[in-house]
Amino acid sequence: MAAERGARRLLSASSFWVCCLLLLGRRAPGAAAARSAFPPQSPGSSIRTFTPFYFLVEPMDTLSIRGSSVLLNCSAYSEPSPKIEWKKDGTFLNLVSDDRRQLLPDGSLFISNVVHSKHNKPDEGHYQCVATVESLGTIVSRTARLAVAGLPRFASQPEPSSVYAGNSAILNCEVNADLVPFVRWEQNRQPLFLDNRVTKLPSGALVISNATEADGGLYRCLVESGGPPKYSDEAELTVLTDPGITSNLVFLKQPSSLVRIVGQSAVLPCVASGLPVPTIRWMKNEEALDTESSERLVLLAGGSLDISDVTEYDAGTYFCRADNGNDTIKAQAELTVQAQPEFLKRPTNIYAHESMDIVFECEVTGKPTPTVKWVKNGDMVIPSDYFKIVKEHNLQVLGLVKSDEGFYQCIAENDVGNAQAGAQLIILDHDVAIPTLPPTSLTSATTDHLAPATTGPLPSAPRDVVASLVSTRFIKLTWRTPASDPHGDNLTYSVFYTKEGMTRERVENTSRPGEMQVTIQNLMPATVYIFRVMAQNKHGSGESSAPLRVETQPEVQLPGPAPNVRAYAASPTSVTVTWETPLSGNGEIQNYKLYYMEKGTDKEQDVDVSSHSHTITGLKKYTEYSFRVVAYNKHGPGVSTQDVAVQTLSDAPSAAPQNLSLEVRNSKSILIHWQPPPPATQNGQITGYKVRYRKASRKSDVSETLVTGTQLSQLIEGLDRGTEYNFRVAALTVNGTGPATDWVSAETFESDLDETRVPEVPSSLHVRPLVTSIVVSWTPPENQNIVVRGYAIGYGIGSPHAQTIKVDYKQRYYTIENLDPSSHYVITLKAFNNVGEGIPLYESAVTRPHTVPDPTPMMPPVGVQASILSHDTIRITWADNSLPKHQKITDSRYYTVRWKTNIPANTKYKNANATTLSYLVTGLKPNTLYEFSVMVTKGRRSSTWSMTAHGTTFELVPTSPPKDVTVVSKEGKPRTIIVNWQPPSEANGKITGYIIYYSTDVNAEIHDWVIEPVVGNRLTHQIQELTLDTPYYFKIQARNSKGMGPMSEAVQFRTPKASGSSGKGSRQPDLGSDYKPPMSGSNSPHGSPTSPLDSNMLLVVIVSVGVITIVVVVVIAVFCTRRTTSHQKKKRAACKSVNGSHKYKGNCRDVKPPDLWIHHERLELKPIDKSPDPNPVMTDTPIPRNSQDITPVDNSMDSNIHQRRNSYRGHESEDSMSTLAGRRGMRPKMMMPFDSQPPQQSVRNTPSTDTMPASSSQTCCTDHQDPEGATSSSYLASSQEEDSGQGLPTAHVRPSHPLKSFAVPAVPPPGPPSYDPALPSTPLLSQQALNHHIHSVKTASIGTLGRSRPPVPVVVPSAPEVQEATRMLEDSESSYEPDELTKEMAHLEGLMKDLNAITTA
Repeated sequence: MAAERGARRLLSASSFWVCCLLLLGRRAPGAAAARSAFPPQSPGSSIRTFTPFYFLVEPMDTLSIRGSSVLLNCSAYSEPSPKIEWKKDGTFLNLVSDDRRQLLPDGSLFISNVVHSKHNKPDEGHYQCVATVESLGTIVSRTARLAVAGLPRFASQPEPSSVYAGNSAILNCEVNADLVPFVRWEQNRQPLFLDNRVTKLPSGALVISNATEADGGLYRCLVESGGPPKYSDEAELTVLTDPGITSNLVFLKQPSSLVRIVGQSAVLPCVASGLPVPTIRWMKNEEALDTESSERLVLLAGGSLDISDVTEYDAGTYFCRADNGNDTIKAQAELTVQAQPEFLKRPTNIYAHESMDIVFECEVTGKPTPTVKWVKNGDMVIPSDYFKIVKEHNLQVLGLVKSDEGFYQCIAENDVGNAQAGAQLIILDHDVAIPTLPPTSLTSATTDHLAPATTGPLPSAPRDVVASLVSTRFIKLTWRTPASDPHGDNLTYSVFYTKEGMTRERVENTSRPGEMQVTIQNLMPATVYIFRVMAQNKHGSGESSAPLRVETQPEVQLPGPAPNVRAYAASPTSVTVTWETPLSGNGEIQNYKLYYMEKGTDKEQDVDVSSHSHTITGLKKYTEYSFRVVAYNKHGPGVSTQDVAVQTLSDAPSAAPQNLSLEVRNSKSILIHWQPPPPATQNGQITGYKVRYRKASRKSDVSETLVTGTQLSQLIEGLDRGTEYNFRVAALTVNGTGPATDWVSAETFESDLDETRVPEVPSSLHVRPLVTSIVVSWTPPENQNIVVRGYAIGYGIGSPHAQTIKVDYKQRYYTIENLDPSSHYVITLKAFNNVGEGIPLYESAVTRPHTVPDPTPMMPPVGVQASILSHDTIRITWADNSLPKHQKITDSRYYTVRWKTNIPANTKYKNANATTLSYLVTGLKPNTLYEFSVMVTKGRRSSTWSMTAHGTTFELVPTSPPKDVTVVSKEGKPRTIIVNWQPPSEANGKITGYIIYYSTDVNAEIHDWVIEPVVGNRLTHQIQELTLDTPYYFKIQARNSKGMGPMSEAVQFRTPKASGSSGKGSRQPDLGSDYKPPMSGSNSPHGSPTSPLDSNMLLVVIVSVGVITIVVVVVIAVFCTRRTTSHQKKKRAACKSVNGSHKYKGNCRDVKPPDLWIHHERLELKPIDKSPDPNPVMTDTPIPRNSQDITPVDNSMDSNIHQRRNSYRGHESEDSMSTLAGRRGMRPKMMMPFDSQPPQQSVRNTPSTDTMPASSSQTCCTDHQDPEGATSSSYLASSQEEDSGQGLPTAHVRPSHPLKSFAVPAVPPPGPPSYDPALPSTPLLSQQALNHHIHSVKTASIGTLGRSRPPVPVVVPSAPEVQEATRMLEDSESSYEPDELTKEMAHLEGLMKDLNAITTA
């Protein structure tokens, strides 16, 4: 009604001029007070005062119609008078040449003849008033929205209807929401006047209550929006006479959820029809509303509720209940109240000096929560390094400069409206003290307590200003006192700093006099800052120190917190969370992680999100959750946001009420009791319960009763006598009805029994004693006309009052348990009702004596078996010979299972009982041997423990990493380190291997680390060819047959720096793959020729080697003649097996023997045959990242595994092999034989007995590990191999003797060779393709570990012929007599000694 009147006033031209006159003569009531708050500036004062500058009137939201005029008020106060301008949608309006828009003298904007069409809406939008004083600054008003109502359109129109006299009727007329104030009604084409009986709803519908004959006629609605009125269709309303019968109660109009702003009015429609005429009552949150005595709550025609001047307290759920005596119906609606932004704390004016930091405080409230933005002199403040939003709404300005002066405004805005508040900033000269005490809005770091300066000497510049500590985000400065004041006890200091290239300077003061250090916080990483220091004494500030340029340390740029995190419940089981991109993204944001947790729990869950919003589903209903967001970039997770809490929406209960019980009161009523559903299933606040009941014989006739509030019982009256009824109850929330309980039945009494007196004595009582119990039975009292609610049984030894038990009135017997044998008990029985207990009936009984148990012990269980099911579970089964053959337990016997492990020895037994012939023992330790035994107990008889059964649980992956990991440098070899460790505490099985991971970057992905596999029986390992003076990080991972365990913590070790001289233990320089030995044997680094004596010595060596070779060939030929035919067959069979399984090219006779050189404990192979591949290379594949990528090698393949060194030797290319980068560049695919048998002391692989006869030796080539102490001559040999492209080396090793393999060494390079007993280096194993040729390998050696001595250098000019090599191959597999072997070996050792003597000479 008020809106309609206001709209009509807006259309009258006379009211516009009245408004203008009022504005011209109006002053804001607070203007005088505001002016008095600013002291006038005295003519002689050196301190500028704050200037009053504020709005007297600000524009308000306005609704207009097409063709009308609009006035947007605005008036500002200032001296001198401000200049007023207007913005529309953020753009200044040019009012000089606008004939429809006019700026009035007081600053208001007048728009005549509003233009509005479907495609042209020049006047609709957001308007803002801007006031400017040239010498002061600019302020902006709140933003006002001008809305223009559209053309009238009817969404629904009145329809013909009828109504009984005295009842209510409703006629619909729905139009655009903007045009509702302009809707009028006509009856029989005459204006209809509204009153308490006839009213118009906010939707435009017409409600007629208590209809009379005069209400009949034709009705139509019309909309007057400036142009000709638009009429709806006419509809006839017929008023009928009361037929005198009842009719169903129905809602003609139900309330719907509503959103209103504080101060507005809210109308909740509720119109019902029925006979008898219903009455309407309203409730809010289950509390009845008193509409008669309230001034703000009014019942409109038909029963609608009108709430005027809405407050936040009015928000809630409203229930409309219509009742006509025969029936009751109920409807509900939610009223949401929103509030415009209001200031709890406004910004205050601030005095400050340059370089200081200040904070404008602004605290707002509103619903929804307002957002805050800041404006300086009319322009938006964009957050930066020096303008920051702190504590959500406050504006912090860092390092003030003169241009920062002006007016700052805090603008708060939400969906309802917006508001602004401002303050002035004045920057004083440094020699002018800030008046009075510093305001609270100055930050503590820059608070200046300046007093009027006195004349006197000023301090000189502080000396030796240095940055003693430089970090990523702070710098610590120290200095010495000025030369003018060496003691400086009374000096204070100010540190001025700025970013390089910036003019805005900030200041940080020392905290106390005499302090000569300060820490500058909140700096940016990798940024250059300029610092200078000034000293102050009582006379003022002195000279400034020379500028100091310091750059902060760089840091990994992680994202900041995501701003504006909001969460709202989308449904009872889902919540939608939204956020924005972090202000400090520090690079491209890759994704976000959304964490959420139920309130009251500590289990946080997370989900990866790539956008700025996500909906979490599957949540609990009506439950509070907290949410937070973390942004991720390429460096990792950023700063987490603060938690945002939100509660999921309520829903109908998901479970029925509990503990439904019935109590028959009399022949016509039954009392029902129940308990609420479990809390987790209520899904909201329980608002009531719905009780349904029916006769058991008539299932279709169901009656219903509504119980409101938290009432947990209901008396159902008006039932039939002697009739059985079924009852069920369901819980209600505002969202609906939950599931009902199962039907529970009770029968009313046949007649109304007497309950004015207690029942009579029961007609009989019988007792039957047993050993520990007495069975009591009885019959009811003879007088059946008195109500009996139940029976009370009392009993005790000698007295019946020791214990009392009450039972239901239907019960006729009861067993009293837990009595003592051979005891005299007195028993009493009384019937009772609501009046009290009746006359007791007494009886006594003596319990039977306890029978003596059979002294014969029970037989222990037999056939105890332990079946292992998993790493922590074993099933124990047994048989009981005391049971029948079918082993079915029919008595109360039970079995006790006990178990223990013998490690440690003092472990106690654990027990468990079972009632079946098996038991599942859980919670055991993996890979542990347990013993089990069983005993049986029946009553007081028990058996002895059975025979023990044993079982070992399965293995499990290690659950702890290797421990005590240490890394030490190897003496004399700075590029070699030794890693030591201990097995895991929780190995959970036999450790079959370890993997050592190492890298120079501890933060690298694990697949980028270099790995070294180690067999499981070793606890130490050496790694070679590391880069000098480089930090390495090491991790170790253990493996058993079930998989890989966790990694140990990273251990850091820095390799030593390079030494200046190459003494003992120094390593020969790495030789590239293209290196070729000098033919003339150059020892000089400059390539000077050798002496003739050296040449002669070389000739002697060559001749000696030739002689030795001939002798060796003769010896081998003798052995070959001793071969038997059976040996030849075995050898051919073995060759055939190997060729078939390993796909070697050619047959067994195609394999050429290597040159052989015997050295007592160290044997090296040098192959001489040509490889068919001119450029042999190893297969390069990525190192496996997990245990699934590692191919285990079974025993049958051990003899064919091609091993090569992981820490690459010097004969490989320096560019690719001598550094860690080279190791990453060429990583061979690895087969780690962890599951195979660990190698013995001799580093070699033994062929499987499944594929080769026991008497045959290895015939397929095996490349062995080159120990650390190997002579550097292998480098030369290897490089020769690479140049010549030699094929696969072959070693024939007989397992029975370590000296059955021979190798011939190459010439050592210049320089003294060094040898150290070395730990074994685990090879990286290259995987051999089944259908490819065998690739050549760099070097191989076979020897006994732990000892070494320098070999005798021998040069072999030529290799044996193929036929001789074949005979050698065959002879290597012959059987030898021990005496012959000893003689031959002694002869060869003598030859070696001679060669050694020749070489020494």
